[in-house]
Amino acid sequence: MPPPESEPAHWFSAPDGRDNPATDLDQRHPAGISWSTGNSAHPLIDGTELFDSLVAELDAVRSGDRIFFSAWVGVQDKDLDEAGHTLGGLLFRALGIGASVHALFWWPFLTLHRGHVPPNRRFVTALRRRGGAALLDQRVRPIGCHHQKFLVIRRPERPSNDIAFVGGIDPCPSRRDDDRHRGDPDAQDSMDDRYGVRPAWHDAHLQVRGPAVDDVEHCFRERWADATAPGRGPILRARRSLTSRRADQLPARLPPPPRCGPHAVQLLRTYPAKRPPFPFAPHGERSVARGYLKALRNARRLVYVEDQFLWSPVVAEAFAAALRREPELRLVAVVPRLPEQGSFLETTTYNAAHREAMDLLRAAGEDRVDIYDLENTAGLPIYLHSKLCVVDDHWALVGSANLNRRSWSYDSELAAAVVDDGSDAGSPAFARALRLRLWREHLGREPGNTADLADVTEGAHVLRRAAADLDRWHEHGRVSPRPSGHLRAHTRPAVSPLTQAWAGPVRRTVIDPDGRPAPLRRAGRW
Repeated sequence: MPPPESEPAHWFSAPDGRDNPATDLDQRHPAGISWSTGNSAHPLIDGTELFDSLVAELDAVRSGDRIFFSAWVGVQDKDLDEAGHTLGGLLFRALGIGASVHALFWWPFLTLHRGHVPPNRRFVTALRRRGGAALLDQRVRPIGCHHQKFLVIRRPERPSNDIAFVGGIDPCPSRRDDDRHRGDPDAQDSMDDRYGVRPAWHDAHLQVRGPAVDDVEHCFRERWADATAPGRGPILRARRSLTSRRADQLPARLPPPPRCGPHAVQLLRTYPAKRPPFPFAPHGERSVARGYLKALRNARRLVYVEDQFLWSPVVAEAFAAALRREPELRLVAVVPRLPEQGSFLETTTYNAAHREAMDLLRAAGEDRVDIYDLENTAGLPIYLHSKLCVVDDHWALVGSANLNRRSWSYDSELAAAVVDDGSDAGSPAFARALRLRLWREHLGREPGNTADLADVTEGAHVLRRAAADLDRWHEHGRVSPRPSGHLRAHTRPAVSPLTQAWAGPVRRTVIDPDGRPAPLRRAGRW
């Protein structure tokens, strides 16, 4: 008999479901269990919430504490709050009082993202000069990246205060926005001009306390202990001095933090199959994809998605299959209105893939599919960067992995799936509370105003009416008072047959490559 819907085993993959016997991430749990229980998970919505929490936790670091940090891009002097705290300043302070800092930063290999090189290089250099251990990590496939974004603080003398942050928010320009979406004064300079000079930005991260903190640290330790030289790219040999250093030995492991809450947490990851292989994933790992697939097989009522890149047809097909199987299942998705950057290649390839993915979803679910984008009260689009999913108000995922083939197979990714573990029947379900929090924000409501959103069907209709109201306001010349909220109906990009013909191969080989081993690619399996 399958486990009841409310139990973690109904939603989480078993240890063999990771399809990566080389890792001992799951062997550290009780037999047959690939997740931890007794955690306290809390969503941090938009950059201001994350950065405020980071400042508070890092400011409380004492001598002997340990910090583990993994970044896609990190800007050491990025202001995290109005007081001027920066991530670099907080980490330098921690080193100065006797804490340890170990950090991994992505170092581009064969890639066009050269804008990430200077800030990551400067951050690593600054940490090393102050006694920290930091590496620029090129151990990826060509045109791939280390996209994991997490930070762990362990406190040997205060284990109940141990904490981990996992998600999609980077400490860099444009990320410090809040639910009003007026944008970060420190704006990145590579955005499409249609987002304005101070782009509004919606994003999500997760704060976790309890035994899952040890699991996140374990993911860091696996990457850190990879004996392959961190620097291996032929393009950047002139700067090998920063990538040639071998990893210092990490401090001895601590016991997992004590149980502290009602949430079960399963870490899901992506690593590509590559040469030389990852020792902890010699054939890669695709547990993000496999975690999504299991949750979608169990979906019955609602799949709610926020994703920066819901434009990979092979991933969209997984959602379409669930819609075809379950006639009552609804899909509500929030995506960016426009690509982040306005280059011809990126925009055209994005539009072609996005239209194909949307067509798949619409054909499968028809009027049960709602896709929105966001705009602020100034009428400017809000860039949506979050990567999260809620299924049936039971299973929720927050992380760095987008809904595209690259994030499911080619880059390194880390996400945390959360299910209530049943230890506190009086607490609100994590997944439901996350959905209500996000829908309230997108509707422009005050905290607590969610009574008509509790039922997933009724709530989906509330969203649909709100988007229609705002669309009509624009159509009628914006002469009446603006309806509340940020939701707009998302339209399919117009793409010619000729563009579809050339954009498909470009997407599959460059923009959205496949990092699966050849047998899995041929079989269409993850």
